Amino acid sequence: MKNKYKKTLIACYLGFITQAISANFAPLLFLTFHRTYQISLGRIAFISTAFFFTQLLIDLFCAKYVDKIGYRRSVVASELFSAAGLIGLAVLPGIMPDPFAGILISVIIYAMGSGLIEVLVSPIVEACPFEHKESVMSLLHSFYCWGSVGVILLSTAFFAIFGIEHWKILACLWALLPLYNTFNFLTCPIESLTEEGEGLTIHQLCGIPVFWIALILMICAGASEIAMAQWASAYAESALGLSKSLGDIAGPCLFAVMMGICRSFYGKYGEKIDLSKFMIASGTLCLICYLLAALAPNPLLNLIGCVVCGFSVGIMWPGTISITSGKIPLGGTAMFALLAMAGDLGGSIGPYIVGTVTQNSGDNLKAGMLVGCVFPAILICSVILLRRKKAEICNNQKLTHPTVDGMQKIVEKNNEA
Repeated sequence: MKNKYKKTLIACYLGFITQAISANFAPLLFLTFHRTYQISLGRIAFISTAFFFTQLLIDLFCAKYVDKIGYRRSVVASELFSAAGLIGLAVLPGIMPDPFAGILISVIIYAMGSGLIEVLVSPIVEACPFEHKESVMSLLHSFYCWGSVGVILLSTAFFAIFGIEHWKILACLWALLPLYNTFNFLTCPIESLTEEGEGLTIHQLCGIPVFWIALILMICAGASEIAMAQWASAYAESALGLSKSLGDIAGPCLFAVMMGICRSFYGKYGEKIDLSKFMIASGTLCLICYLLAALAPNPLLNLIGCVVCGFSVGIMWPGTISITSGKIPLGGTAMFALLAMAGDLGGSIGPYIVGTVTQNSGDNLKAGMLVGCVFPAILICSVILLRRKKAEICNNQKLTHPTVDGMQKIVEKNNEA
């Protein structure tokens, strides 16, 4: 049985690597776009905004329509969108009157693929009959981290050997991965989380208190991760005396490596570790890392706080998905899509709050990081609440595989409480 779904798991691993390519390749070229096409840095900054905003829209789309379209069609489309966007990035800026429009169109296309991957891959793996699914889910999400490191290092090596002026060739080479993975998803077995028509609607999900706790947890997980990760380059430059170009590589790589180590560690040993306790410990470590990054007088200690924070936030995203799936077994695609949207929302809100406080404090990053401590603090409280709610629902209702009517009774009972 396990061997039957090995190809499915490999396809999902490659799906997250594809998402890492989409998220990390274009930012390596921002200065090249600026020099080659004379695009202002202000317009270039909008590229990242367009990428994440497109992902948010796709999250909402998936919540309503993926179950009707089907998992296989949707996940195959995700790979095709990713490949088309990367090829478009190499072609469109050179043939369109406005190169920036060509870049933006390409980014939006592969952001659509990235958003679909983000929502679909986790429920596809959750639906497979693997043992110790929390470990499998954590290992799955580690491939985004390792993919990010690989994209940054291999792209940098390519530019050093062949010259950054040949970046269009590399964009097409990266597009080969999603094209190959299209055939994996066309042929691998894909199960459904719920029977047709049994998945909970958005309205039903919103009536379950546990779901709201999970949303808050995902928002804080995304905020804790990205609010710190965005300053990884600055910490690396300050602590190690690196140039900005090297700092832009070393900082994010170190952060991603630590996230990958955390997820791989839990993927290997998770069956022996209580997930919620591990998340509480990780949240506490995250809070310590924020305090270290904010208050330590030595730049090297600031960098250590930043890098170790990568380890501390690694389990939060896949852990929340696993816990919520166990508590709301009929959550379906809508649940995974809304959780992904909450994580993306946190990834947008967190950096904005930290950046705003930093700017209003006379560019004092320490003040911004101190305010950022609120994210891991709320995260810890959310995990504790989620842990208690789990016991309440599972023990009181005693439903091993509830029907929609059964879940509706849970909703009503919890609302009355």
